[in-house]
Amino acid sequence: MIQSGSYPLNLRKIALVGNFLPRRCGIATFTADLLTAVAQEDPFPECWAVVMNDIPEGYDYPPPVRFEVNQRLLSDYHLAADFLNMNRVDVVCLQHEFGIFGGNNGVHILELLKHLRMPLVSTLHTVLESPAPEQRSLLKHIARLSDRLVVMSFKAKAILEQTYEIPGKKIVMIPHGIPDVPFVDPNFYKDQFGVEGRKVILTFGLISPGKGIETMIDALPRVVQKHPEVVYIILGATHPHIKKEQGEAYRLSLQRRARDLGIEEHLVFHNRFVDLQELCEFLGAADIYVTPYLNREQIVSGTLAYALGSGKATVSTPYWYAEEMLAENRGKLVPFQDPAALAQAIRDLLDHEVECHAMRKRAYTFCREMVWKEVARRYLHVFNQVKKERESQPRPVFWMKTMEALPREIPPPKMEQILRLTDDVGMLQHANFIVPNRFHGYCTDDNARALIAVLMAQDVIADNTRLADLACRYISFLYHAFNDAQGRFRNFMGFDRRWQEDVGSEDSHARAVWSLGEAAASSESEDLRDAAQLLFEKALPVLLSFESPRAWAFALVGIHSYLQRFSGDSEVRRLRQKLSRRLFELYQANAQENWPWIEDTVTYANGKITQALILSGWGMNREDMLEAGLRSLEWLIFIQTDPKGHFVPIGNNGWFPRGGSKARFDQQPIEAMGIIEACRGAYTVTGDPKWLKHAQTCMEWFLGRNDLNVPLYDHKTGGCNDGLQADGPNRNQGGESTLACFISLLNMYRLRSLQVSKDTPVKMHQKVSGHGG
Repeated sequence: MIQSGSYPLNLRKIALVGNFLPRRCGIATFTADLLTAVAQEDPFPECWAVVMNDIPEGYDYPPPVRFEVNQRLLSDYHLAADFLNMNRVDVVCLQHEFGIFGGNNGVHILELLKHLRMPLVSTLHTVLESPAPEQRSLLKHIARLSDRLVVMSFKAKAILEQTYEIPGKKIVMIPHGIPDVPFVDPNFYKDQFGVEGRKVILTFGLISPGKGIETMIDALPRVVQKHPEVVYIILGATHPHIKKEQGEAYRLSLQRRARDLGIEEHLVFHNRFVDLQELCEFLGAADIYVTPYLNREQIVSGTLAYALGSGKATVSTPYWYAEEMLAENRGKLVPFQDPAALAQAIRDLLDHEVECHAMRKRAYTFCREMVWKEVARRYLHVFNQVKKERESQPRPVFWMKTMEALPREIPPPKMEQILRLTDDVGMLQHANFIVPNRFHGYCTDDNARALIAVLMAQDVIADNTRLADLACRYISFLYHAFNDAQGRFRNFMGFDRRWQEDVGSEDSHARAVWSLGEAAASSESEDLRDAAQLLFEKALPVLLSFESPRAWAFALVGIHSYLQRFSGDSEVRRLRQKLSRRLFELYQANAQENWPWIEDTVTYANGKITQALILSGWGMNREDMLEAGLRSLEWLIFIQTDPKGHFVPIGNNGWFPRGGSKARFDQQPIEAMGIIEACRGAYTVTGDPKWLKHAQTCMEWFLGRNDLNVPLYDHKTGGCNDGLQADGPNRNQGGESTLACFISLLNMYRLRSLQVSKDTPVKMHQKVSGHGG
């Protein structure tokens, strides 16, 4: 045990980064408790928090919260680092959990950590023994940036050393903190909950399916058969994220289960998030604590730590943390999802009060070094150690970065014009200025793009309910557009809701396939994913009859996204192989040294051709196909870049024939979007920063760095002008152009996120999913 006088207390400012109460999650509770304990143990330094918001409006935080980050906005993480540096914080303590930060697997947090100028201590709340490659890379990156890693179990330390190859000297084991409560007779508190004279079994925490509460409910009839005085209390609100996605479905299923088993009088639901004092009283009233969790790889459990620290006899499934904490007869372990074994263990404890009491004392005594006062001392000891180590190096001086040193700013994506163009049918094609033009009705092309747009917006816009509603509307349009008799999508629908054709263009069909592949892969709603996958599968067979290379390309990009999620779908893999071979053979037959292109004229949707070759070549380990895609993309960028450095998309008034002149106008937003998407694919595959630069140049075309030096993007509405003409922009903000700009912005945000996470270029042999066949 570390005594308070055994290390110098020379810290002036300590900042914790994570979640914070009143946000309801385990990390928020832990961060708030740790900050309070550190401040009480050493009142000299300022202790405050930088917190993540999962909703735009944030929360009503207490004064210790000094800076709030929109977890989806990468730029906020950089600002948070600047805030910490400018305030000359001595030590930052990160509370890391993959799910609380933005980006894929929470990669956005690297943007904060890599710009810090002070020691970093990272507390790891999740340590996976079999992580995905991205998770392993991210955690190793955090380890490199951290002066120390804090774990809360010895199992976690062993995994870090073996799986992540992190030196043991960098890892510190500090147990999960617990409140310092007396060892009391459970009967002391029972009367205030109306359970006097009864034996109380307790489970508490935010309720979610992974808690395995149904196992305890299934065990309860066997328990009450011998001990009819038993009552099982389930204390806690449904986890906010579960409630948002599923409502109270899980809790209601538990209640139905209890009624079916006839044990309603033995079950109490307290559907509330309780404060610490009330929680301690509930714990005090419990005779037995149960954690029937389903996931073996749970490396820490605050609820289990609290129960043992209160001296509770505990029965648990053998997840890692429970195995460690309940060793040496400090509790009982039972197999996962085994109600009979769980019931027997509880009955044994109720039948043998002396043994049960001895188990309680062993647990309580073991946890004395886990009280928050002792945990705070150990954290302070680590903070002082890393500060002292850094003092042997010159302290970096914080300088505000010049424009040259920072990524170029891009506007936040806004949906006003998209919402304006969307009615209860879907997205309208055209607009007169910003006013929707109903005369031209709807098309599958724009509703497919709109579906892709709202799916990508999940990354940066927190209003998932509205995004899901829009996605439903666009998928519904695609379902209505599909002509089952022909196996094809119609394209154009009048405002009177009458289709103007039985079969649309090949391109429109393939754009629909593209959007459905994206939806099946990336929608956060299982129902939307399933709906998209069903229509996706129906739309595939006809693709092999298509002759348009752009249709092949649109479909291949959607197939690539689909296979990122369902990589084992052999039929779709074979379809990818056939379509990509056709596209590549077209390239081989037509490309020359000074004209690396599939046709004799560069026309429209050119970026999609290169993107399809890049992604398909990467996915199938076809180096020749990948190189063809990269070469043709670089050439497209070269021929569409003005000597002054700005982007000039091939004009649609004549295109660019081989040996002829390039049409300068009209320049279309969809072409800039296509190159940006292709650059994102190229950067994903190669890690070469030149693709970031090229994508940025195309994005700036929307913002005013173009032939006429006028912006096409409307910062007020989020809309985009319908192209750049010789005499100025077409000021109508129709569906295609608005979506092209919106999707371009979202691609830039994804590129920034990729840039943060990239350690080394991704070589073809490093991939885990794609292979030929």
